[in-house]
Amino acid sequence: MRDSKIVDFLTELADRVPAPGGGATAALHAAQGAALLGMVARYTTGEKYAGHAETVVGVIGETDTLRVRALRLAEADAAAFTAVTNAYRLPKGEERSTAIARALAGAAEPPARVVETATRVIELCEVLLPICNRNVVTDVAAAAEAARAALTTARINVEVNLSGIKDERIREELNARVHGVDAAVARADWVTAEVREEINP
Repeated sequence: MRDSKIVDFLTELADRVPAPGGGATAALHAAQGAALLGMVARYTTGEKYAGHAETVVGVIGETDTLRVRALRLAEADAAAFTAVTNAYRLPKGEERSTAIARALAGAAEPPARVVETATRVIELCEVLLPICNRNVVTDVAAAAEAARAALTTARINVEVNLSGIKDERIREELNARVHGVDAAVARADWVTAEVREEINP
């Protein structure tokens, strides 16, 4: 996926194939959010921003890591969902039910990790917003909105797998991992609201 042209990925996304789908899209939203914020941080360097250099360098390093992580999660999601479709093709019986439950638990893992990744992108938006180069402040909001889309899309992709997971412990763990999505979304909304207030005095 990382070597695909955008047009090829979108063609595949639109095709009647099980993957890539919403989970991969969620991960790519997170990757774009991280990339946008990394760009803002790179514009927030030089003598004018010397007092914030340590923070900015930290944001650059972390957003680069998050961008790579999110792209890997897009690929992991596509592979995990393929495992689900393969499990459903098995002959009916206990072995099939066990395989489906195991595959669904595996399919819920990448979007759960996307939630964690996107939440961190939003936290970094909050860090960078007050100190960033004001010429690219709207890109902080764009990053927050991309991360917001990642959060809500990833959450629904976790939730759709929960009913088929037999292990109560795994279900509870996954529910706990997406529990904070609404709070993170509210933080993304705050970032965007702050930027809009600044550009629309």
